[in-house]
Amino acid sequence: MARTVRTERQGPVLHIELDSPATGNAVTSAMLDELLAVLAVPDPAVRVIVLSGAGRDFCLGGDRDELFAGLDQDPTGGGIRNYGEKARRVCDALTNSSAVTVARVQGRATGAGFALALACDLRVGADNAVFRLPELALGLPVAWGGLLPRLLHEVGAARVREIILTSRPVGAVEARELAILQRVVPEQDLDGAVAEWVRPVTRRPEAALRVTKTLLASHAAATRLADASVLDSELMASVLAAAHYTRGLAAQPPAH
Repeated sequence: MARTVRTERQGPVLHIELDSPATGNAVTSAMLDELLAVLAVPDPAVRVIVLSGAGRDFCLGGDRDELFAGLDQDPTGGGIRNYGEKARRVCDALTNSSAVTVARVQGRATGAGFALALACDLRVGADNAVFRLPELALGLPVAWGGLLPRLLHEVGAARVREIILTSRPVGAVEARELAILQRVVPEQDLDGAVAEWVRPVTRRPEAALRVTKTLLASHAAATRLADASVLDSELMASVLAAAHYTRGLAAQPPAH
């Protein structure tokens, strides 16, 4: 099976690239396994992790074909639960990493792509970056990788409610205003903007940086009170399994 994640180590900086441009870097179960293999066993010598996507778009979301194929194999949604748990572990690993995590976003960051970017500490986007949560329009809950509590914490409930219920796109300028992005630059300047963050971070004392990251993560978690995102995989599996069952009933010939 072809690899869908490419990594490159440059001293204390680890570059992780979603590398399936032909699919818009759609997040498959195999891609999550590859990300977990890199993130679940952190290297203490890595001070910064840069997450990017190959091609025109950062990430167009989860691979829906794979999810529905999994329902054909297990209509109870067991495969989706497994996929959802992996997604949560990946996003938690990005958020809780002792390294500073940087999302480098160009083009579209949709659904799961939005979640992966938001799980990072620092987020820079090209001026063509567009964020969108189309889940409700697709008949899905916003339940991927703990996205919802992170988004509520970073952006605020009123704005998040409107973005989710309308499923509308959020362009780069608005994303910066909402703190989804902290910086917006022309696409050709993305690497330079990332470097401007990386240089000072790699010069910080290692112990102070690690403790500061832990404090920031702890205070953010405290504001969430009860974090219902632990149920993300269960919610996704239940909704998709119900929809799959309903479609199956509709496809059956009428009883005589």
